[in-house]
Amino acid sequence: MQHHVGSVEVIVGSMFSGKTDELIRRLRRATIARQKVQVFKPAIDLRYAETKVTSHAGNDFDAQPIDSATQILEGLNQETTVVAIDEAQFFDSELITIVRQLADQGLRVIVAGLDTDFRGEPFGPMPSLMAQAEQVDKLHAICMVCGEEASRTQRLVNGKPAHFNDPVVIIGASELYEARCRKHHEVPRE
Repeated sequence: MQHHVGSVEVIVGSMFSGKTDELIRRLRRATIARQKVQVFKPAIDLRYAETKVTSHAGNDFDAQPIDSATQILEGLNQETTVVAIDEAQFFDSELITIVRQLADQGLRVIVAGLDTDFRGEPFGPMPSLMAQAEQVDKLHAICMVCGEEASRTQRLVNGKPAHFNDPVVIIGASELYEARCRKHHEVPRE
């Protein structure tokens, strides 16, 4: 089923907030509606499965790993009506142009990713994608210190908060990261 008007939906939040679960929920609904779905993910994300997007809760959906955003256009099937991109923060700014182009062609584009990095700063193309989206959903996790709503991702190095000057991109899960509220999110400057 072809959409008459394209759209961009962005799902953001900290790690462990349920972004990928929400993405998979929307993809399953699109599949039930007999829409042709294609999912892309960064090839560097090998945490669970190479050819699936997988949530921390264990839900998954088939996906095509790609090294750059331009490979979305190269791998796109003509009959596809829904394009999903998980972990979008890892792509460069070319993703912004590609997402806009797909939506302008009448496709429903669903993008999921971290809105901020471990420092609490805007992450990659996510701020621009949020600005151009028709719909933005910010999900929250639970702070691992106090149990309040968490909107930040805390990176840990040997159990202590990572320093501001540490590398921004390090792929990992609960062994390296935890959700934190604003009060308990720490980023020491050396």
